[in-house]
Parts: sequence; C-alpha cells; structure tokens
Amino acid sequence: MKIARNTVVTVHYKLSDAQGNLIEEGQQPMVYLHGGYENTLPKIEEALDGQEAGYKTTIQIEPEDAFGEYDAELVKVEPRNRLPTPLEVGMQFEGMPEGGEEDDDAVIFTVTDIADDKVVLDGNHPLAGIALVFDLNVESVRAATAEEITHEHAHGPHGHDHDMDDEDDEGDEADEYRSHPIH
Repeated sequence: MKIARNTVVTVHYKLSDAQGNLIEEGQQPMVYLHGGYENTLPKIEEALDGQEAGYKTTIQIEPEDAFGEYDAELVKVEPRNRLPTPLEVGMQFEGMPEGGEEDDDAVIFTVTDIADDKVVLDGNHPLAGIALVFDLNVESVRAATAEEITHEHAHGPHGHDHDMDDEDDEGDEADEYRSHPIH
C-alpha cells in the first residue's frame, strides 16, 4: 500500500542537526495519520507521500519548515516566587508571551536558568533555529480507520502516538504558569 491521505504510517526515525550531531533516535517508531492533519512536519509528509513500506530516505528541514527561527523576544526573566516549587532547569510551564492577547495561544516555556530570586524562561521550541536532518525508514502503511480519520490522528498499536509538532491546546490566563510535562 502506498502512503496517501488517510493512511496510517509507522516510520522509524533518527533526528540529527545539520552537523551530524544526534538529537533523538526514536525508541518507538512514529505512528501518524498521513494527509495534512498536522501529526508530523509537513516536509516529512511531503517526503513520504506515495512511498511504500521499506522506503528509506534522509531529508534536511530548515528551521522555517520545522520549529521556526529562534526568537529572542520569547526569553523572559521572572521573579522566582511566581513559579511553583520545586523548580529545576529543564522544567516546562505553559504561559502567555509578553504583551500577548487573551486569545493568543499559550507558549510552552522551558526553565533555562535559575539565579537567586530570578528565573529565565525560554518560550522557543528546544529545536528552534536548528536545521534538522531526519533519517526515515517506513515500517508499515495501512488504511486508517473511520475513527482515526474522525479524530484526525492515529491510534497506534504501541499505545504511544508520537506527535512531532508539539502543538498544545488553549492556555491559561496571562499571569498563570501551569506545569507542563517535559517532552
């Protein structure tokens, strides 16, 4: 079966930067519903469209087609007492960007530094500004079920749907930070 809209694709992947440094080697394959449902990066779908199980390729995706350019305005310093305890570098919180409107999407901020009574929060995706190299190896392709198409994502046999775009749902009020699991 060829990869096309409304097929469920199981693909093993290895993610590196453009210099060949390994970023992530998927322990579980990525299982996603193909066809523009934003379950993976559009450039990955583009590379796999029309292919079959056993297909292997390596693609490089520039920041603008992946997780965006690094935005220094998404880095902010907050008083330590505005964030929950315990707090450590690497923890993630949902919050609003500086000067954000109420209907703006919440941003995931990662704690990058803690000093005395100040905390540095970075709202950039950890892979922002990096050209990414994906080694892709298609394990299987199957027709999606009606339920998967309705829900717009795969219901993986591994009990684990890996979502490469890390989009999150609506956020909280501007001044609140909500703990967020680390991806």
